[in-house]
Amino acid sequence: MTGRFALVYNPRSRRNMGDRSAYAQTARTLLGENFIDPADRSRLDAHIVEFASRGTDCIVIDGGDGTVSDVLTAIHRHYPPDRLPALAILPSGNTNLIAGDVGFGLRGIRALEHLQQLDASGQLRRNVRRRCGLVVEWPEPDGPLPVVGMFHGAAAFTRGIELAHQPAILNNYSHEMAVIVSFLSSVAHLLTKRSRQDWMRGDQMDVKAGKTLQRQGNCFLFLSTTLQHLPHGIWPFWTAPGTRDDVINFLHVAGQPSRLAAAAWALLRGRHPAWLRHNPDYCSGCEDRIEMTMKSDFVLDGEVMSPGATGRIVLSATAPIDFIHA
Repeated sequence: MTGRFALVYNPRSRRNMGDRSAYAQTARTLLGENFIDPADRSRLDAHIVEFASRGTDCIVIDGGDGTVSDVLTAIHRHYPPDRLPALAILPSGNTNLIAGDVGFGLRGIRALEHLQQLDASGQLRRNVRRRCGLVVEWPEPDGPLPVVGMFHGAAAFTRGIELAHQPAILNNYSHEMAVIVSFLSSVAHLLTKRSRQDWMRGDQMDVKAGKTLQRQGNCFLFLSTTLQHLPHGIWPFWTAPGTRDDVINFLHVAGQPSRLAAAAWALLRGRHPAWLRHNPDYCSGCEDRIEMTMKSDFVLDGEVMSPGATGRIVLSATAPIDFIHA
């Protein structure tokens, strides 16, 4: 082995917990110090520091969206922006939205063997998909350190994720089914007058996207991503997927939106009819910087986070990252 790639293995990911093969031990034997299964984020951070100091050019991530986000965050903190490693995503988590767009395409021993072949021939970056990470920053001096993911949501999206994370759903369904159950639960909330009014009212949120677009007041739903494809053909953003890979696509739906059912039906099918584009309750675009002020929590790659005491966060894009595809 040439040792040009390292493997971050999350043994707590859903598919890895049920893996009874010799894959993990085989990977540990083959990769030596380049195989890590960190117990927590602080240990992961220390390992990424070591990889950066050694000039490790490729990091394989065996886990779900949360693991990918943790690695992206550590890379953002410790690698120079002009020397970012290539990433290979092996989907093993509770959520694998990122892998659906930029995944390696193989798992387990087959993935390891193919990576070895690419490494030995010097062709790890032979076939890549280029995307940026989505950076969340708290601009206050005493705010948390920036974190990096690829899919961000707020308002109704946060409420839906919190429903999906309830033990009654999370412990009894696969994640894909949990999302469906959560969606049905959300619909049920809209069927009663009191819940419908609460959900439709949305959350107070001020958004400034780029230099010109500003939205103030209540927001029913906010989504943003640096991915270029979502599952099942869903694409709720006006810009066609693949048009630009260096910006953040976003959707803002105002509180008490008109024609919500018709809009949801169109967006879930990746369609954006003229009436929807011209409806002032719905706004979409792509920018490299988005400033937000809110009181409620938001979600980054499945993890619920607080906007902090001031409620201010800034979204931006990292330098482009090569995601290896088999």
